[in-house]
Amino acid sequence: MSVASVIVDVAAKQTDRAFDYAVPDKWKGIIVPGMRVVVPFGPRKVQGFVVALKEEAEVKRVKPIADLLDLTPVLTPELLEIGHWLTEKTLCFMISAFQVMLPAAMKAKYDKELSLLSKEAYEQLHEQVKPFFQSRSSLKWSEVEKTASAPAFHRDIQKGLIEVVYVVKNKGNKKTAKGVKLNQSLEEIQQFMSELNKQAEKQKQVLSFMLERNEEVVIKEIAEDLQITSAPIKALINKGLLAETEIEIYRDPYQDRYFTPSKPFQLTDEQAEAIAPILRDIEENLHDVFLMYGVTGSGKTEVYLQSIDQVLKKGKEAIMLVPEISLTPQMVKRFKERFGSKVAVLHSGLSTGEKYDEWRKIQRKEVSVVVGARSAVFAPFENLGLLIIDEEHETSYKQEENPRYHARDVAIYRGQHHQCPVILGSATPTLESFARAQKGVYKLLTLKQRMNKSSMPSVDIVDMREELRSGNRSMFSTLLFEKMKDRLEKGEQIVLFLNKRGHSSFVMCRDCGYVPTCEHCEISLTYHRYQNKLKCHYCGHEEHVHTECPECHSEHIRFFGSGTQKVEEELTKVLPEARVVRMDVDTTSRKGAHEKLLNKFASGEAQILLGTQMIAKGLDFPNVTLVGVLTADTMLNLPDFRASEKTFQLLTQVSGRAGRHKLPGEVVIQTYTPEHYSIQLASQHDYDAFYMQEMEIRKMHKYPPFFYLALVTVSHENIAKVVSVTDKISQYLRQKLSPQTTILGPVASPIAKIKDRYRYQCMLKYKLEPSLIPLLKYILERYQAEMQKENLTITIDLNPYSMM
Repeated sequence: MSVASVIVDVAAKQTDRAFDYAVPDKWKGIIVPGMRVVVPFGPRKVQGFVVALKEEAEVKRVKPIADLLDLTPVLTPELLEIGHWLTEKTLCFMISAFQVMLPAAMKAKYDKELSLLSKEAYEQLHEQVKPFFQSRSSLKWSEVEKTASAPAFHRDIQKGLIEVVYVVKNKGNKKTAKGVKLNQSLEEIQQFMSELNKQAEKQKQVLSFMLERNEEVVIKEIAEDLQITSAPIKALINKGLLAETEIEIYRDPYQDRYFTPSKPFQLTDEQAEAIAPILRDIEENLHDVFLMYGVTGSGKTEVYLQSIDQVLKKGKEAIMLVPEISLTPQMVKRFKERFGSKVAVLHSGLSTGEKYDEWRKIQRKEVSVVVGARSAVFAPFENLGLLIIDEEHETSYKQEENPRYHARDVAIYRGQHHQCPVILGSATPTLESFARAQKGVYKLLTLKQRMNKSSMPSVDIVDMREELRSGNRSMFSTLLFEKMKDRLEKGEQIVLFLNKRGHSSFVMCRDCGYVPTCEHCEISLTYHRYQNKLKCHYCGHEEHVHTECPECHSEHIRFFGSGTQKVEEELTKVLPEARVVRMDVDTTSRKGAHEKLLNKFASGEAQILLGTQMIAKGLDFPNVTLVGVLTADTMLNLPDFRASEKTFQLLTQVSGRAGRHKLPGEVVIQTYTPEHYSIQLASQHDYDAFYMQEMEIRKMHKYPPFFYLALVTVSHENIAKVVSVTDKISQYLRQKLSPQTTILGPVASPIAKIKDRYRYQCMLKYKLEPSLIPLLKYILERYQAEMQKENLTITIDLNPYSMM
């Protein structure tokens, strides 16, 4: 007997192991590990992943597998192994680890169907149910669940007259089109063509077209190419010369775009020096982690492209990760121009179907390079020769829900498996990576010069407190405003960066200080002028704007802070002649909007690009000579030990958008804390000095890279419950862990309530704790029952990036 071990699609502690199912004879030799199957689990059918095959089952009676969802495995043996590693590394369920590796279209969708058990049962049905089964024996539960007859259906299900069948639907629909192929031998077709009369000229054209192509062709394509209707093709099908087929066509997000092929550039001496050890590793199949520390505009991308080229020449594959959507249009263009159709692209701007098709191209070995965001690190390649993480300091490489993995760790793990190099690139590496490079764990490659020797932009810091004292209440300091006018007169372009979204941060009463907060989350509501509403950015709750203060009834209720919409309004007032492109979450939420806005700016239709985080990185416009940072401090005040590091990185990245080509660049940073070292050192482009100073502070306060962190967060509707559980957990950890480990808490999380659930946390700072993972696993098991019955949530993040 052949038995398959299956991980089922039920995320719970009790099911977090493999279950045995018998492999029916018809699928023996077909089912292999890595395939998705449908299996009976209790009363229902669920999707599962086959992880192993064996001869004997561990229990006496095993149910057979009900259905097969794949004909080829969707997870390679390596990805199955990574799944096991992820569960250890991030304390997640096995099923979550497997699902994160697949495109959303492949997550199962469950339908309930009701079927009548027998003809005799029909007579005993409830009067309200009978009409549904008059002309059919089964129907979907969704047709019934919202109707008044639902209770009657429940009664008949309990009586055993109707059976509930769970149907697993595979959402990954392939897109197909009607096609044709030749159905006769060459001689027969040629003979037929010679016997055709003059009136059938079009049929002749179709046949010679098909003979030339000698493969399946989409009917629409033949009709377009020959400029005919489909009638002659149908006639040939009826005569048996052509046979109809279904051809899978890919939803290609870039099909209407032409990319002009590009050639590699001549490398500078510095680039050549940096690429040499990478090429040696590729040649000799060695695994090293390289940290490519290069100033903005130093040509890191060209080094990536030429390294990938070398990998492709060896017949291997490459994965290039870029931070979320910010980089994709320009980055995709450079990759498509260099590698043409060998590139698949995976990012959140694609539709579910497009993502599924790009993923299938990788699975079918039709492409050899993947450019994508975080999850592209799981691309199902089996012969990897290189992995690259560009802008490795970006926090979007860390997933904030289960499994809480960091793409960098997965990339290095895969690099070891394939014995190939991994490149981490950044102008402002994370302190953790730079410290590893200093210790020799990573190999450091440095690019200190910008391409075409252009100098780094000069930076001015403006103290906004002084501006206020001198009576300037606008968002633009006198200096920035003068420089903006100057650039507009010269016909050059400007990038204005604002560190958040929305119109105004919050609303406050000037008499009593009242700030409207969300009733479900302890956080102030954000004002959105477009709908004139206050919204909560955590749970989506919204309410109308008050005209008077609900507490003291004063009418002095005002907006504070400035969002992108407000800056745009002010710009139209003070510089009415300037055309502005605004980029933030609201203007880029529609598909393709991101690219349209950037093209508008690139073509010179607009002079000012105004935006949030998404414009800070990777954009390269030759005509941009001025960058203005309107508020440098918004991140400095967050309760996060990485606040200074994130501020430094962001300011450096934004400054790097100016003067990248022939024209020199200038940067103006507006701030209320000009003396802060992260702002001072960013203005001098001095990463090394920042690294030294920040490392001292981290060492003093026991933060990474000197210590590891783990964050345990507990949430529940009842605050007393949350406090007592968090307290018990921290006491238990204090007893069991070594005295060198610091345990902070329990304390309320920085955002103490989200969606009516209270949140408490405790933080661990440790160096060596071999028993930590088993202890945390024990805690999750110990509270398992309460988590299921009482809606308690305990999340454990073993290397937290967000402290909120």
